[in-house]
Amino acid sequence: MSRDLRVQLIAGVIMIVALVFSGAMATQVSASTGRNRLTYMDSAEEGDPPQVGLGIAMGAFRGLFVNMLWMRANDLKEEGKYYEAMELARAITRLQPRFNQVWVFHAWNMAYNISVTTQTKEERWQWVNNGIRLLRDEGLRYNPNDMLIHKELSWIFLHKVGGYTDDANGYYKRELAAEWTEVLGAPPAPTPEILRSKVAAVEAYVAWLRPIADAPDTLEAAIERTPEVATLIERLRAAGGRVDHKLVEFHSFYMAMESSGRRGLYESQMADREKTVVAIAADPELAEAWATLLAHLRRRILLDRYNMEPERMIRYTQKYGPIDWRLPAAHALYWAVRGVEQGLDRATQANRKDWDFVNTDRMIIQSVQELYRSGELYYGYLEFRTGTYTMWDAVPNVHFFETYGSILQELAMRSWAEKNRIGGTAFSFYSAGYENFLKDGVRFFYRRGQRAEAEEVLRIYRTWPGRNLNITNTMRIQEDSMTLDEFIAGQYDTQRWSSPYVAQAEVSGALQGSFSALLAGDGEMFESQFNFASQFHAKYFEVQSVGEVTTGQENRRMEQLEPDFRFLAGSAFARFMSMVDFQYAERVYDLAPQDLKQFAYDFLQGRYREGLEQVTTELGGRGFEEIFPEPPGMEPFRVWYMTKLAQRSEEGRDVEAR
Repeated sequence: MSRDLRVQLIAGVIMIVALVFSGAMATQVSASTGRNRLTYMDSAEEGDPPQVGLGIAMGAFRGLFVNMLWMRANDLKEEGKYYEAMELARAITRLQPRFNQVWVFHAWNMAYNISVTTQTKEERWQWVNNGIRLLRDEGLRYNPNDMLIHKELSWIFLHKVGGYTDDANGYYKRELAAEWTEVLGAPPAPTPEILRSKVAAVEAYVAWLRPIADAPDTLEAAIERTPEVATLIERLRAAGGRVDHKLVEFHSFYMAMESSGRRGLYESQMADREKTVVAIAADPELAEAWATLLAHLRRRILLDRYNMEPERMIRYTQKYGPIDWRLPAAHALYWAVRGVEQGLDRATQANRKDWDFVNTDRMIIQSVQELYRSGELYYGYLEFRTGTYTMWDAVPNVHFFETYGSILQELAMRSWAEKNRIGGTAFSFYSAGYENFLKDGVRFFYRRGQRAEAEEVLRIYRTWPGRNLNITNTMRIQEDSMTLDEFIAGQYDTQRWSSPYVAQAEVSGALQGSFSALLAGDGEMFESQFNFASQFHAKYFEVQSVGEVTTGQENRRMEQLEPDFRFLAGSAFARFMSMVDFQYAERVYDLAPQDLKQFAYDFLQGRYREGLEQVTTELGGRGFEEIFPEPPGMEPFRVWYMTKLAQRSEEGRDVEAR
């Protein structure tokens, strides 16, 4: 056999093997491309903008055509023609779904530009939510590893929904809380153990999510696990009920209604079909079936509608703390961390500059800081869903205080701007931020009456090796020699009175400290802490009102804190009484001023009267009125309280476009 013939035979064999392998690989690649939605659109669908069909028809010139559309969309945005720009952006996402900038452009346009042109808070929320859904539900399905989309989604949650720059921000927060009360069910109740122990709190919040993470993926699997699910579904469908996200929403309302003293009123307003579903929900023989079915539906809702993974939510809870998913900062944290994790798996030395770890990590640290400042939420879901004004009472969650420090070094080491500065002689923004955070923590624990914790945080502040050494001066040396009381007194000489976050922490911490003093029987400490809360509250609104006429920004800052101190303090006291065991409730109630008792009396009556009367009838002893005597002036107080609620509802009904 000649040499040329051998070469031809070997080449022929290699070609055949290559063809076989390429055919097999092409099938796998095609399947993976389809599963991950990585292909460009090759056909227009009904409802698509006309530019989509034209772009597809242009074939190889599609890229040039998209560039022209992109430039035109930018021009329209600059001209204020947001709706026309949005239409072009929609066409671009259809033609090039892996172009991350257009997803961000489109979402920002809806959440920030179009939303403020509408006239009501409901319309605004619709457009803000449209921007969120575009990135979360569509953009990230086409680009699951894109850090820019993750970062921008995190920012909308933290800034647009969680911030105060938008006139309708209070409505956004309440809507998000209602939505996630329905998606996940009510979070764990704030028991004393959960409030005291981060470990106990994390365990409780993981237990809240675990049934969803472990739920069956299909209805068939749910029936196989709990056969009574089939009976439950049959009865629901016979009653005209839906077995989807609407059932989850209805069941959340039912559970809130069950614990309400106004259940009869709510039931009387229900349609016959809804009453039938309520009767099915109350059937004790179907309790296990309900648990299995709801867990399955919630799992599918998270995966299919929200593009979120319950297992990842549990992992983040275990790492960062007891995350309450009703809060904007919780979602900001989720998407920022997820974006970083996706990037870390793919970043190399060669392409690392393409991944914006610096700014995405800053979203993580800001989200954790916000969860510390307002991570413990008290919110009336039932009242909001029935159109009644409900307070948004988001107070500091101390369990995230430790988290901030524990993740600081991890984030700094990923930042080219920080890893060689933190703890050195150069100025570090992470270090400066942490120092301010520690000082805020000293004041917060001090105001809560937790002097030992305040002393420990002050020690950390003074000995932390990451302090910005280049700004050490005589003032810092003097500061380090102060006692705790002197340090606290010095802080208020230069207090950031204009910050709603600082005001919220100071007032909340002082009120908690005053109520704890009542629990300990220390009337003097109660007076001191309560008066400080009142004075700080007044000072905050005094400072804010100075610039209100010129900027309007202060008005939104003022909305972050309830302006009526009596209403704020009384509501906080009623909440405190809801967490105190019975044997301590009597002591606190006895020592409390009459105006605080008025806020707590009806709650205590609903919680204890029936049980105490039954015990008194059977065994004798003191009745409810003897233990918790009605404070004078309850009828005028009830009228005032309902009027106040009505005013709050009226004030928050509509917003004007800016």
